[in-house]
Amino acid sequence: MARVHWFRKDLRLNDNEALAEGIRCAISDGDGEITALYVFQERAFTALAGIRQHSLRAGVAALAESLADVGGTLNVQVARELNDAAEAVVSVAKAAGAKEVHAMRLYDPAGVEEQNAVGVALQAAGIFLRLTGSNYAVAPGTVLKPSDGTPYRVYTPFYKAWVQHLPAGAESQPKPLPQLGQNWRSPRVAELAPSMPLPQCTEPAPFKVIAGEAFALRTFERFKQRALADYDENRNRADLSGTSHLSHALAHGEIHPRTLLAQLGDSQGEEVFRKEIAWREFYADVLWNYPASLGDYYAPVFAKMRYDTGALAEERLAAWCSGNTGYPMVDAGMRQLLAEGWVHNRVRMIVASFLVKDLHLEWQQGAAWFERNLSDFDPASNAHGWQWTAGTGTDASPYYRVFNPVSQGLKFDPNGDYVRKYVPELRHLAGVAAHEPWNYSLGYREGYAKRIVDHSVEREESLRRLEELKALR
Repeated sequence: MARVHWFRKDLRLNDNEALAEGIRCAISDGDGEITALYVFQERAFTALAGIRQHSLRAGVAALAESLADVGGTLNVQVARELNDAAEAVVSVAKAAGAKEVHAMRLYDPAGVEEQNAVGVALQAAGIFLRLTGSNYAVAPGTVLKPSDGTPYRVYTPFYKAWVQHLPAGAESQPKPLPQLGQNWRSPRVAELAPSMPLPQCTEPAPFKVIAGEAFALRTFERFKQRALADYDENRNRADLSGTSHLSHALAHGEIHPRTLLAQLGDSQGEEVFRKEIAWREFYADVLWNYPASLGDYYAPVFAKMRYDTGALAEERLAAWCSGNTGYPMVDAGMRQLLAEGWVHNRVRMIVASFLVKDLHLEWQQGAAWFERNLSDFDPASNAHGWQWTAGTGTDASPYYRVFNPVSQGLKFDPNGDYVRKYVPELRHLAGVAAHEPWNYSLGYREGYAKRIVDHSVEREESLRRLEELKALR
C-alpha cells in the first residue's frame, strides 16, 4: 500500500519519528512505497518578510536535496490558503494511491487548525491522517503537577518535572531512519500530481541563506567546540558568539531537540544549555494549555492597563521598528533583526522591555513585528518571551522589572562592539562611548537619532500605570 509523508515543521530525514513510522509501515506493506510531500500556503508565505521567505524556501530546498541524496524526490505543492492546502494533500494522496498520510503533530493553534483541516479533508476521501511525534523532547501537555494534574505556570518547577519526563537510555537517543531503498515516490504521483516549483520570494535576499538538516548538524558540532563549555557565562553577551545559533533549525524542525539533548553532559555550560531547551518546551506547553495566550494576555488583568495610542504612539512604534529610538542597544537589536532576521536573545528582552515599559505600547505590536521578521519565529516562544519581558506572562515577579537600555548595553556589550556593528552612525565613538553618544561633543556627528523618550521618566510612568491597574482590581 502506498503512503505519503507530509512534511511540516520537520524538515529533516534523521530523528524524525513520523517519517520513520511511515517508512516502517511502507516496508511492512511489502512495497516500501512512500511519497514525500511539502505544501506551501501562498498567502501566508507572501505575508512574511523577505528574510523569512528565503529562510523557509532554503530549508525546503535543502530537504529536497537530502531526499535526492537517498534516491528520493520531494513533491512540492503550492496552495492559496488553508483549505486549498488540505485539498492539495488529498490530491497527492489520491494520486499516489495512498490510504494513509503520515505527519508530525503540531501543538500551536495554527498547526492544530491545519492538521484538523487536512484530517477532515482526507477522511472525506477515505484516507487516514496518522500523526506521530512532535518537535519536542517532551510533548506539550505531558508535564503536569503530581498534586492535582494541572499544568505548570512557572518555569522552575516545570523544568524539574520536565527533566524527569525525558526518556532514559536508548529511548533518549535520536531515532534511526529505516532503510527504504529507492521507492520515495510513486510514478502515479509524477503523472497525476506533478511537483510544483518552490514559490518565489517577493524580496531579494540580503545575504546567502543557508539552511537545512546538514547545516544544522554542522552548526551544533561547531557550537560544541566553540561555545558550549562557556555557555553559562557567555550566552548573554551580545558582542560574542556565545549562543548555539540553532533557533532557526529548531523552529523549522531541521534538527530535533532530542538530537541535542542526547549529546549533553553535566558540565555547567551543558546544564544551562539544557535549561534553555527546556524554556522552549515550557512555552510550547503553556501555549498548548492556554492557546488564547498567543495573542491575549496570559494575566488578563493587564488588558486593562493604560497603553499609549494615537499619532505619537504610531510614530514611536515606527522609530522602534526601524531602529531609530536614540538608544544604541535598542537600535542595534532592531537593525540586526531587519538585516539578519535574527536577534540575540538578551537583546530581544532589551528591545521588548523598551517597547512596553518605555514606549507604553502593547506587547502584541512588538510580537507581530518579530513574527514578520524573525527567521527563527516560533509562535510559543515569541508570544511568551514577549509576555515574560512585558511582565504579563509566566513570571513570579513580573511587571516591576524594567530593563535600563543603557546599563544593559554596558553590561552585555561592554566595549560597544555590538552597537558599532549595527549602528554605523556610532562607529566613530570608541569603547563604551557608543552606548551614550549624548555624553560626547561629537556623539551625533554622523546623524544618529536623538532619544525619543527619557528612560528614567518613562520607567516611573510605567510603574505609575501599574499602580493605577492595582487600583482597578
